[in-house]
Amino acid sequence: MKENNKLQVHALAEIENLKVHGRTTGQRAPLTLFWTGSAIELQVTGSELWVEVQSEYDIYEPWISILINGVPVSRQMLTEGRYWVCVFRGMSEGTVKNVRIVKDVQAMSADPGCSLQMYAVKSDGAFLPVAEKPYKIEFIGDSITSGEGAIGAKAEEDWIPMWFSAIHNYTFKTAEALDADYRVISQSGWGVLTSWDNNPNGNIPAYYEQVCGLLTGEKNQALGAGDRHDFESWQPDVVVINLGSNDGGAFHTPEWKDPVTGEVYKQRLNEDGGYHEEDLTAFEYAVDSFLVKLRKSNPKAHLVWAYGMLGFPMMPAIYRAVDCYTKRTGDRTVSVIQLPDTTEETIGARTHPGELSHRRAAETLVGYLQGILVEV
Repeated sequence: MKENNKLQVHALAEIENLKVHGRTTGQRAPLTLFWTGSAIELQVTGSELWVEVQSEYDIYEPWISILINGVPVSRQMLTEGRYWVCVFRGMSEGTVKNVRIVKDVQAMSADPGCSLQMYAVKSDGAFLPVAEKPYKIEFIGDSITSGEGAIGAKAEEDWIPMWFSAIHNYTFKTAEALDADYRVISQSGWGVLTSWDNNPNGNIPAYYEQVCGLLTGEKNQALGAGDRHDFESWQPDVVVINLGSNDGGAFHTPEWKDPVTGEVYKQRLNEDGGYHEEDLTAFEYAVDSFLVKLRKSNPKAHLVWAYGMLGFPMMPAIYRAVDCYTKRTGDRTVSVIQLPDTTEETIGARTHPGELSHRRAAETLVGYLQGILVEV
């Protein structure tokens, strides 16, 4: 196919009808995509579309998925550098295509050098308004919500971006089924109180009020990762919190010693194998405190604690914490739902939920959230 001499370059900041998904700053020149599921969306005519990206990393490279008219059509690793990626070519010039270019990998707290930015698009078509959806949902979680292991063979054990997916994921599937826009705040190994290895710094609530505060390094901070998030700019109807799996795992992993202070942290088990009451209480307090923070930031949202895709040992504690919060505050728009556990049939890569497990979780959530959203 000959080179298309009708292509025109449009900086993202100049496109009035650009729709941005996911938490980010107000900066569009360039636009930084921080979280998994973050994306740009366009309604475009024309036969061809390219996007100019800049990918940087020291260890873990970004990946993207491209959806045309709601269907995933390609997925690719973005090697380092600034360059153009072809989204489509040779399509019917006069038809309108809905295009979404999605960041397929979580914010990499383990790689301060990892970032994904978008500068411009070029096309031979026009950009039309993107329709607004009737609902907004925010998902908060850990590796499950990041889609770790949702793609790839069961035998895969390498911790690499290839096995993450924002699309083969209960968050995407739930939002699509409910015709909702959505955002994701998630990090592998993290919890509501502590990470899987007892590191108290690995908790989502500590960074929830920032754009993407868990990203370290001067570059990410310069991009605005540590800026305070503008909650008024995007208010969800529902916030789904899928945390607790790593908090439960911390009871079964070795202690963590702070390399700076020398302080030791450990979620303890009793001699009979039960959870130490003091440590379980600390977890419940963390759940309660996070609900307070979520309500402050999202005053009208229904808060749903959804848990159970990798077992549900912390479910009694979650129920107690939510009940305590509800009784103390009188807040009745808070609830708990148990998601289907992952089985040998539904497991994916890295002993994490596979796509079938994510599909079953989405089906359960959709049925539950429909009754909530009908009142919005």
